[in-house]
Amino acid sequence: MNIVFMGTPDFAATILEDLVEHHEVGAVYTRPDAVRGRGHEKEASPAKRMAQSCGIPVYTPLSFKGSPAIAQLRSLSPDVVCVAAYGMMLPKKVLEIPRYGCLNVHASLLPRWRGAAPIERAILAGDAETGVCVMRMEEGLDTGDFCVCRTTVIGNKSAVELSDELANLGSYALLTALVHLEQGALDWTAQDEAAVTYAEKIGKHEMNPSPKDTARQAALKVQASSDAHPARCLIAGRPVRVTRARDVTADTRAQALVAGCPPAPGGILFAGKRFFLGTVDGMLEVAELKPDGKSVMGAKAFAAGVQGIKQGGFTWTAGPAGGPQGSAT
Repeated sequence: MNIVFMGTPDFAATILEDLVEHHEVGAVYTRPDAVRGRGHEKEASPAKRMAQSCGIPVYTPLSFKGSPAIAQLRSLSPDVVCVAAYGMMLPKKVLEIPRYGCLNVHASLLPRWRGAAPIERAILAGDAETGVCVMRMEEGLDTGDFCVCRTTVIGNKSAVELSDELANLGSYALLTALVHLEQGALDWTAQDEAAVTYAEKIGKHEMNPSPKDTARQAALKVQASSDAHPARCLIAGRPVRVTRARDVTADTRAQALVAGCPPAPGGILFAGKRFFLGTVDGMLEVAELKPDGKSVMGAKAFAAGVQGIKQGGFTWTAGPAGGPQGSAT
C-alpha cells in the first residue's frame, strides 16, 4: 500500500519509526518548524526529523483550507493516510482522498478523552487505566469508529513515561490494523456517545500545584506535567519546577515524622530528611525538583540550601504567573 503519514511530536515520531520498518511511506506531513528556547531559533518537529533520517519527503502546510495543499496530497495517490497527534483538523476533502480512508492513532480508550490532551486528562482525572485506539477518521472530533485498541495501567507513570508507552502500543496497534486492512478483515466498533468525555487543551499554568489543591490534586498535576506544561510553584520564595511528588496524607510513616503537627496549607516542613508541603487537606511530599537556573535535584539537597528551614516559618505558593512555560528550565 502507498501510505502517507501525518504527525508532529515524539509520540508520532515513535509510530513513524516503526511504520517505515514494515511499510513504504511515501510522504510525511507535519506541523511547520516552531520557535523554541531562549534563542528563538526554529526547530523541526520530531516527526520531521524522523522522516528526514529515513529519506522520506516532508510537507508542512499551514492548513488544508486551500486547494494547493489538497492537490498536493491528492497527487501522492495514498491508499491510506495514517495520523498520530498531527495537531491539525482534516477537512472532508482530505478524508476522501485515500482509497482506504484515514486511520488515526488516538492516545485514549475511546470514547473517553476525545480531543487534544488525552494523556494529561487521564492522569488528572485519576483514571486507573488508559490506552490507544486506531480510529477511522471523520469530520467530527475523534468521533469515528475504532478497530484495534491496546490498554495499560497508569499507576505512577509520568505523562512523559505514559506517552512513550502509548506510542509503542499505538505503533503495534496501527501495524495490526494495516494488516487487517489489506486483508479486508477490519472489525469496526462504533463509539458509545453516552460515555464521551473531552480532553480539552491544557491551559497555561494549569499544572502549577497550589496549597488550595488537595494533596491528591497537587500530586496528579505533578504527574501530568511535562516540559510543555511544567508544575511550577514558589517554595521558600524560590521559583521551582516540581518533577516528582506524591500524596502522603494517609502515609503512616510520613504522619509519624510530622509528630502530629502537619504543615498547614501553604506551610513547609522538612523532617526525617523528607520534604513536605501543606495542602488544603493534607501533605504533598516533594521528592525531586528543579530550581530555576539549576539542575534537577532531590528535595533533600534543595532543603539543605534553604537556611533555617528546620526552624519553620517558610511557605509555598502556586507558581508565579511570569515563570517559564513550555520550557525545560
